[in-house]
Amino acid sequence: MHYRQTRAEISPAAIAHNAKWVRKTMAGGKLLGVVKADGYGNGVEPAVKALEPHVDGMAAGFMEEALAVRECGYKGPLVILEGCFSSSELAICAENNLSPVVHCEQQLLDIEAGALSKPLWVWLKVDTGMHRLGWSEEQALQALQRLNASNNVAGVTLMSHLANADANHRLNAEQKQQFCQLSEALNGYQARSFHNSAGLLNPDTKWSLQENDWARAGLLLYGVNPSNVTEVQSALKPSMRLVAPVIALHQLEKGESVGYGSAWSAERPTVIATVAMGYADGYPRQAKNGTPAMIRGKRVTLAGRVSMDMLTIDVTGIEGVQLGDDVELWGPNVDVRQVAACADTISWHLLTGVSGRVPRVVV
Repeated sequence: MHYRQTRAEISPAAIAHNAKWVRKTMAGGKLLGVVKADGYGNGVEPAVKALEPHVDGMAAGFMEEALAVRECGYKGPLVILEGCFSSSELAICAENNLSPVVHCEQQLLDIEAGALSKPLWVWLKVDTGMHRLGWSEEQALQALQRLNASNNVAGVTLMSHLANADANHRLNAEQKQQFCQLSEALNGYQARSFHNSAGLLNPDTKWSLQENDWARAGLLLYGVNPSNVTEVQSALKPSMRLVAPVIALHQLEKGESVGYGSAWSAERPTVIATVAMGYADGYPRQAKNGTPAMIRGKRVTLAGRVSMDMLTIDVTGIEGVQLGDDVELWGPNVDVRQVAACADTISWHLLTGVSGRVPRVVV
């Protein structure tokens, strides 16, 4: 039982809507639904159940996340994006039909040396400019040859990852060119994957997806536009609505302050509502005065520093505000991107950062 009304309302219908929109936007290829980080904070089970009818496969970050997806009953293709951290995980991959990414020599050696019950489909990661994980273009040919020579490998998907797809950046076209040239030059792989959510939207990274192309969609599936290049937010439905109740109301006179550090002072007689949401719940402590929220259908703003369990908003002029009223911190009516901008962070951080003490309520 939860006594506090603070909650994250999760809409599987919104996730399904977004998946269908992404599929239509792709106009070809296969769709990999990324459900890592507890379904981008939405809860892995609601995300998996909503996506299953609309995607061709799913992706998790590491083994524990992948097994959590399987526990939801999903039996389709499932990629482990960071690959295996130890050779012992490969047997688990074989038992559970998991596809590990192979991005370094040790992972390749483990596959070559493994005694597996059946061969694995693996994803070979090539570094085209992110410089975080993956083989160089020169190393990729040898790695692919070794994978194809191994009895532990059933097939290979060639993949890379974009570093700047959400923005206009010279590296976008360079990465696209390098990956396309490499995929044309190499033989022995069966599929390829280049596009993330933002990559599907950026004119510099898009191409006409073929049957063997896998797009890896993440943030788009949860109803948030990841792109600063192409505006599509109106076509999406945010899947998470973060809500908390008003637990106190105070009348401030001009010049009086509220919260730690007295960081906000009233410029006129002001009504302050205290809300049961704080940084221990995942709301960003660094959110500035003026960060948007909504109560009773009216837009209001943050006033004062965010505390561990509470924050305060200016509700002056909003008629009828009372204890127990819901405040939307982000969701369909408060763009999480705006909240992120006011906190000098990103939407991904906010969605995945909602803490475990905030119950996810499927609506």
